Amino acid sequence: MKKITIAIDGYSSCGKSTMAKDLAREVGYIYIDSGAMYRAVTLYCLENQFFTADGIDTAKLEEAMPSIQISFQLNPETGRPMTFLNGENVEDRIRTMEVSTRVSPVAALPFVREALVKLQQEMGKEKGIVMDGRDIGTAVFPDAELKIFVVASAEIRAQRRYDELKAKGQEASFEEILANVKERDYIDQNREVSPLRQAEDALLLDNSNLTIEEQKQWLAAEFEKAING
Repeated sequence: MKKITIAIDGYSSCGKSTMAKDLAREVGYIYIDSGAMYRAVTLYCLENQFFTADGIDTAKLEEAMPSIQISFQLNPETGRPMTFLNGENVEDRIRTMEVSTRVSPVAALPFVREALVKLQQEMGKEKGIVMDGRDIGTAVFPDAELKIFVVASAEIRAQRRYDELKAKGQEASFEEILANVKERDYIDQNREVSPLRQAEDALLLDNSNLTIEEQKQWLAAEFEKAING
């Protein structure tokens, strides 16, 4: 059976990662969470005081980029990948609101995107991967055999994020999360390098009112079409 590259793009908190992880597990592919990579760089900025009153100290970050090592390891208990930053497991720390509220401006920096896109392309050159993000089908793997663009209303996405944080026992404010979702949408769509947009050959999936099971069935059918096409 031929191996393909699957690119899943879309707005923040629309369930891309869950969808991509589940699909990768179902079909025996490797899952790469590109968003986690941008979050890891953001965490590095936070821990090294690169955020100032004027924004991000881009000179310090650009100088530090070659020493920022990001990798993934499979959690044997959950079967899900864990994100490592310079050899340290940071999976939980990159999912906090502190990181969420700062990741978009970091991800908008051209030198950050350039470095991470290069790393992502290296990870995926053997095919047999599922990668999700904002520009996978347009910039990272424009030749991917299956491209999906996921959308859902801002309110539904904020509710999902709120429920997720509550389930982890973290403090959360729905209004704050909704504002963050809308702000990230704006930054993602309007940044200079690789803005968020649907690739011409991507399939549109609005999962606002779909159950996880309905989504899985839709994905499985599209995967079958792609590998047999």
